[in-house]
Amino acid sequence: MDQLHSNNAPDASVVKPHFIFGAISLLILSVMIIFADTALLGPYFDSKIIAITHMAVLGWAIMIVFGALYQLVPVVFETSLFSEKLAKITFYLSGISVLFLTYSFWIADYYTLLPIASLLMFISLMLFVINIILSYKNAKLKNISSKFVITAVVWLSITELIGTLIAFNFRYNFFTEAHLHYLKIHATLGLIGWFLMLIIGISSILIPMFLISHQLDNKKLEKAYYLINFGLFAISVNWFFIHLDMINPVFWLSIVIGIAFFLSFVHDSYKKRLRKVLDVGMKHTIISVFSIIFPVVVSLILLLGFQLQSSILLRATLIYGFTVIFGFITTLILGQTYKTLPFVIWLEKYQTLVGKTKTPLPRELYSEQIASAHFYLYLLFIITMVLGLVLDQIFLIRIGSYLLLFVAILYNINVFKMIFHKTKTAEND
Repeated sequence: MDQLHSNNAPDASVVKPHFIFGAISLLILSVMIIFADTALLGPYFDSKIIAITHMAVLGWAIMIVFGALYQLVPVVFETSLFSEKLAKITFYLSGISVLFLTYSFWIADYYTLLPIASLLMFISLMLFVINIILSYKNAKLKNISSKFVITAVVWLSITELIGTLIAFNFRYNFFTEAHLHYLKIHATLGLIGWFLMLIIGISSILIPMFLISHQLDNKKLEKAYYLINFGLFAISVNWFFIHLDMINPVFWLSIVIGIAFFLSFVHDSYKKRLRKVLDVGMKHTIISVFSIIFPVVVSLILLLGFQLQSSILLRATLIYGFTVIFGFITTLILGQTYKTLPFVIWLEKYQTLVGKTKTPLPRELYSEQIASAHFYLYLLFIITMVLGLVLDQIFLIRIGSYLLLFVAILYNINVFKMIFHKTKTAEND
């Protein structure tokens, strides 16, 4: 855990608000899913589903990721964050933008509110991109992990630019293709270019660190980097300019082989680990990483499913999005919260007391029982929701939505237990 800390680490006031906003966003997200009800079995471009997707991606996932990444910049780049003040400005602007954007989609106001909300979100994300790129410019360490991270940030900027253009196109209609065509590109670049690339970059450092694994083959990460980026770039160019669907499986295969190299790297880390017993954070992480296999299979169905009924393809698209956002990304974030936030709080409260008095361990800042409870509830939520989507059963969707609500409540309890932790030492116990 000491590797998560350096003299370059940002002040806790930079990181903590992101986890607070993210935790509350997960709670809001669970309530939105409950209210959406039967809309969850409708087309993926339904306004409520799009609103839920943006709350999940921007309010929940990206907020937690931003906060964690600010803490990890000194680890990944071996330099301090370029500007803590800029990070705080980005947080407030992003928070306002997320709520504004989600509301715009929820009420289906595509012509007035959406362009303004999208522009605000674009500005906030660009501030984040600038902060990370300028931090990378000063980096002492530029290895394959940092290359994944900075490339992910570039993909994020492209993703957000396309999303902003889509929002303005509703009003000004300047695109030559239908909205759904560009929405497909927007989603693909965001999920693979931003989230997957970032997760691989960060995981390639954190997983071996927390498992205590050594002598790993970084060439697998190099291969994953080039294969995923080649496939994503090529399929994007094809979708934008060439429109030759028959060659897309080649690019898809490049991405999949790249993912396979990353999974092989994680598998090696797991096999060579010195820490045999996994805590709840690492259980989430390992399950999350290997759960990416499921959306990979679904994506192949979507890619080759031109002979399937449109209703089946719509359902497959929903399942693909759900398994990426909730099966892969959210599972990972839930786990890594317990590896990052406790250490941030512990440093804030106890760093100056080390060697002077007995202090609690970072894992003692939250309830492991609560963390374990929402771990198993979350697995049940995933299984129930996937079955509901596959079988087209609304009662399973409803059960799943309430399971997520319970998970969000338990997660919030633990997050705020850490946020409001009072300093405890041997003298005041």
